[in-house]
Amino acid sequence: MLRSIKSNDLYIGYTNNLKKRLTEHNRGVNFSTKGKIPWKLIYYEACVNKNDAKRREEYFKTNQGRRLLKRRLKDYFYVIKN
Repeated sequence: MLRSIKSNDLYIGYTNNLKKRLTEHNRGVNFSTKGKIPWKLIYYEACVNKNDAKRREEYFKTNQGRRLLKRRLKDYFYVIKN
């Protein structure tokens, strides 16, 4: 999960190369995140294969998945609000 330093928006996605993907987001390669640069990595999970990663991404994009992430990151979100 990435958080935009500029807008505080969140981005959820999966990749097989986390460092490269974060760099691409911060260079403006991805059209959907280009206007919200810079991005900061705030959460990630490692998966065994692409299918598991895709399923996890789809789950985190549901309301239930977002609630789980926000619970896991509640201390982080508390700090950035204060």
